Amino acid sequence: MTLSSAPPATEAAPAVPREPSGARRRRPSPARRFAARLTPADRDVLWLYVLTRAGLWVTEYCARWIFPADTASHRPVSVLAPWQQWDWAYYLHIARDGYFPAGGPGPGEQGWDNRDAFFPGFPMVLRAVHTVIRDWTAAGLTISFVAGAVAVLALGRIAGRDLPGADAGRRTVRLFLLSPCAVFLAAGYTEALFLALALPAWLAARRAAWGQAAVLTCLACAVRVSGLFLAAALAVQFLASVRRPRDLRALPWLALPALPPLLYSAYLKGRTGDWMAWKDAEERGWARDFHSPWTAWHHTWTAAFGHTQSTGYAAMFQAELLAMLAGVGVLVYLLWRHRWAEAVYIALSLWALGTSYWYMSIPRAALLWWPLWTSLCAATTVRPRLRTAYFAVAGPLATVVALAFFTGRWAG
Repeated sequence: MTLSSAPPATEAAPAVPREPSGARRRRPSPARRFAARLTPADRDVLWLYVLTRAGLWVTEYCARWIFPADTASHRPVSVLAPWQQWDWAYYLHIARDGYFPAGGPGPGEQGWDNRDAFFPGFPMVLRAVHTVIRDWTAAGLTISFVAGAVAVLALGRIAGRDLPGADAGRRTVRLFLLSPCAVFLAAGYTEALFLALALPAWLAARRAAWGQAAVLTCLACAVRVSGLFLAAALAVQFLASVRRPRDLRALPWLALPALPPLLYSAYLKGRTGDWMAWKDAEERGWARDFHSPWTAWHHTWTAAFGHTQSTGYAAMFQAELLAMLAGVGVLVYLLWRHRWAEAVYIALSLWALGTSYWYMSIPRAALLWWPLWTSLCAATTVRPRLRTAYFAVAGPLATVVALAFFTGRWAG
């Protein structure tokens, strides 16, 4: 006889803590989502970027104390004053007062500063950032700092895609950030913002994301006329990538980058009656009227070595000649390697800069030549002594150019 018994109790499941009512799982912040997408190579690039920015601020500090405009001064200028040089005044005046302030002179009149030579992209961004950062110079530096970070990330990824080696991106960015004119990437100028749009556009084109590439190039065209050179390179890259008729469906995107120059020209036409007012302003203010390449070379050579200019400007023209030679060398290399799209970008840049009365701003423009930096990385990888020689020369030159800029001695 068996004794009846109650069935064994079922083992209770452990209690699960419940969220308070109304609680929701928080999404990561944009900063955390961005950080999660960074590769170790990206982090190395950004760390190098931050370190070089710190180095520029150290140089700026020394310039304020050691090289004052008034050698008898007992106080340095304000911390932001050394950044308020040359082209910065044009961007500031456009952002603050517009292209045609009321009561002032107009294009071609006595006292006109030819501000219409500058495209509106950077001043528009500057005006927007100024609503948050009330100091104009700090706003401009913030734009360049953020844009420069985007640019070096994109440059590192371009190099990582095109060059062998896991550290190709870091090596390319190091060459770029320690180049002689790298100070202009940090100043409140257009270089950083342009590259922050142009380099991701080129990356998108390499992935055949033509809509994204066209939109970014369109924005780059609002910042600098160099965006049109990038648009031409994209067109060549697109045609080289066409394999079947349906690939041509993306062709209309390539017309988008022409929109900002057309709109800006239409605006100037409405105010001045001249569709090419921006080009006329360049001719009046910076002698950018057309001359043959050999005439431009002759004028620049005379300014550099003919004792017709002060020594500071003569040195600037010597740098212009060297930068032109470097650009021609890169162009020849790209043609030899059949990198047609990049060759078109460099060729158009050289043509635009090399057919004025004399060369002007070519060393600064070299910052925009990403094929220069990837090609230099490839060459210095094969020849380590060339890399050592580059840093031995570029490092001191970068310091000299930065000091010249901070003390108002060189426009670049």
